[in-house]
Formats: sequence, structure tokens, C-alpha cells
Amino acid sequence: MIEILNATQLDRARRSGALVAHILQTLKTRSTVGTNLLDIDQWAQSMIAEAGAVSCYVDYAPSFGRGPFGHYICTAVNDAVLHGLPHDYALADGDLLTLDLAVALDGIAADSAISFIVGESQPPESIALISATEHALSAGIAAARPGARVGDISRAIGTVLREAGYPINVEFGGHGIGSTMHQDPHVANTGRPGRGYILRPGLLLALEPWVMADTASLRTDPDGWTLRSATGCRTAHSEHTIAITDDGPEILTLAAST
Repeated sequence: MIEILNATQLDRARRSGALVAHILQTLKTRSTVGTNLLDIDQWAQSMIAEAGAVSCYVDYAPSFGRGPFGHYICTAVNDAVLHGLPHDYALADGDLLTLDLAVALDGIAADSAISFIVGESQPPESIALISATEHALSAGIAAARPGARVGDISRAIGTVLREAGYPINVEFGGHGIGSTMHQDPHVANTGRPGRGYILRPGLLLALEPWVMADTASLRTDPDGWTLRSATGCRTAHSEHTIAITDDGPEILTLAAST
């Protein structure tokens, strides 16, 4: 299903996006050395409830996971990159943590992910991974103009990741979003320009470049959810929900400036 939102729904999407951005930035600030992943999940649950929003994850049970997910946020550490199931783990200095959150407010969902380094240590490899995904995300957003095609976004993202020297996995990528979290069209993290669905005002897309340092292959944890790099290398993941408008792409999950 591809959903085109009207003006009222777009206003709801803006509120959903702002909430997701606020929760992620709050959790980033709280995620320090010694923080347990289960505490992060509890904080997310409380903030979602306080806002009168609904988690898109807790009851989520797709074919690729061992559902339902049962938690409120994805927490992926170091070699984990996607669908990180919160578990009893205390963050250490230098850990690369990805937080991925989707919630629905007033019937419209928003989805975003941030990667950052915990503590004082700043491993150069981790910095490079995060930077590559953030730059690729910016390039994908810039390509998401009305009249362009999904393949134009994929090409823009893939060009940045490839030039940074990273292999690209196409099993998981960006997606349409709206009244449900995962919709068509699929937005791969590499592709050919001029192909795929034509972008129309009112379309919401969650764009999410993610990379692994030296492989494009994944392995699944025994928990049935957490996806890790097959080689144990570090990973990073950046994601925004955007709206296609007549004036170009609007980022809905951008953190408020301080």
C-alpha cells in the first residue's frame, strides 16, 4: 500500500515526527557509561505513554522477526545494526549505540534512528561509520523532490556509502510510512536513477542508510530479532521520516535546535 496524506494528516505527521525526535534526543542524553539497555527501553515506554502515543514496535510481528517484538525501542550496540532487541547489557565507554524508534500519534506514525558513541572514547572507525550514514541520509533527502523517483533517492544514498568504501546491503532499507509503520514503496540504499515510484506531495518516506564496516552480510541473534554484521565489525544507522511537499522534502523527525 502507498498512502498519500492530506493536509490534516500531514499536520499529525509533523507532531509524530517531533515526538520521535524529542524522545530520541532525550534518550541519547541519558545513555551514558553504565546505562542498561533495558532502562532505555523503560524510559522510551514511559515517554510514549506520557505523550498519549502508541508504540509501533511492542506488538510488531513481521515475517522476518520472532514476534511480537515486545519492546518499545530498538537498541543496537557495536556489531548489531538493525532490530536490536533490548536486553540486560550495561553500556561501556566507546560503545557505538543505535537507537531506532517509531511511534504513532493521532493515527500517523513516524520513524527515526540515530547512532552515537557512548562515553569519552571516540574510535575513528565508529566516527567514520556514523558520518557516512548521516551524509548518505542528507543526500537521499535532497533527492526526494516531487516528480523524482524512488531510484533517485537510492542512487544518492548508495553513491555516498560506496564512495566512503562501505559494502551495501539491500535486504533492508527505507520505506513508505503513514497510518502504519511499514508501507510501500521500498527504498533500497543503492539503486538506479529514474526507476521506481514517482514521488508525489503527501507521501511520507522513512529513509535509513545503514552500513557495516567490512561486509554486506548479516547474521541473526538467537533472540530472533537482532541483526549483526556477519564478521563482527562495527555498524551505524541513521534515519529520518520525511514528507514530500510541493516545495521539496520536509524532515519531520529533525531534533529541535537548542
